[in-house]
Amino acid sequence: MLKIRLLYGFFLLFFVAVIAKLFYLQVLSPTVNADNLYLQTKKIQPERGKIYDRNGLTLAVNKTSYLLFFEPKLIVDKYNFVKRIDDVLHLEEATLEAKIDATKDWVAVKNGITQPEKKLLSSYNLAGLGFEEQSRRYYPEASLAAHLLGFVGKDEKGEDMGYFGIEGFYDKDLSGLPGVLKSERDFLGRPILIGTQEKVAADNGRALYLTIDKSVQDIVKSHLKSGLESYKAKEGCVIVADPTSMQILALSCLPDFDVDKYYTFNESFFKNPAITDLYEPGSTFKPFVLAAALNEKKIKPTDTFREDGPVEVGDYSIRTWNNQYEGEISVTRILEKSSNVGMVYISQKLTNTLLYEYLKKFGFGEASGIDLQGENPGYLRPKNSWYPIDYST
Repeated sequence: MLKIRLLYGFFLLFFVAVIAKLFYLQVLSPTVNADNLYLQTKKIQPERGKIYDRNGLTLAVNKTSYLLFFEPKLIVDKYNFVKRIDDVLHLEEATLEAKIDATKDWVAVKNGITQPEKKLLSSYNLAGLGFEEQSRRYYPEASLAAHLLGFVGKDEKGEDMGYFGIEGFYDKDLSGLPGVLKSERDFLGRPILIGTQEKVAADNGRALYLTIDKSVQDIVKSHLKSGLESYKAKEGCVIVADPTSMQILALSCLPDFDVDKYYTFNESFFKNPAITDLYEPGSTFKPFVLAAALNEKKIKPTDTFREDGPVEVGDYSIRTWNNQYEGEISVTRILEKSSNVGMVYISQKLTNTLLYEYLKKFGFGEASGIDLQGENPGYLRPKNSWYPIDYST
């Protein structure tokens, strides 16, 4: 009889405990429900879109790497655990030991673990050590087109994000859309086979084919590097375009940076001087003035001009770069030799009002709309702040 009473008491207490727990979950804490307790949701990361040159040669791809994590409650020998990992990764034993927090089930330690590193660490069979597969951006040609491509870093949430260049401008297209995996699990974290198991596949990012020609880009960068060394210049840029379509075949600026180790560089290295820096264009501006004058039929290519010496404009004297003059020269020759005095003649034929109107039509002072992140619009002073010498120079 006593045994029956004890058994009855045990079941009574058990049911009271169940009822108390249900009362707590459904009344005292209604926000905690079965979904919150047992339905686990995991984000499925999409593959970032690759970037190719015009011939289909790869400029940016993805490489498999791993996130190293600890499960502190499973670690048996902390000293040996930390020492083995530090021998491979050289993160300092004190730093690794600080990550072993016995109050936590899971702790992220280091991103970007390579396949050889993972293989070596796995061979130690260390309890409490785990890896999660990741996708890391990789640039096969290193910094060949650093300013053009930009790089992939992290946002404030730790998610991949493109910065500068193509990676920044087309970040949403390249990123794709993440998927989701909903899995109902028991209190030990094991999947419940007859429970909810829903999967929405990730939508991978778009592949981009640029107008850039990798071979031209390589040649341009090589010659630019030689030019900077020869003239002891601090920086320089080269842009190569197809004159029939104006597609950009190459764009290189130096100094640049290592896209795989962008975090070791100051942010000033990331800007692309070809689209961010403002400067007075000098002789490269002359074709625009000549084009405007030809379009307005103020001159013809065969017209001639007498180049005898400097031209006086107000209090200023405009001369050729070497102070040498050829006498009678054609309009074509003015452009060919970049004659400063000849261009004054052409700009005066065009008139100040027309010249300024054409500068606006050409788009000076506005962004070009190039699909690279970080473009800075040029600056064209208001017409009422121009002086006669400005129209001549």
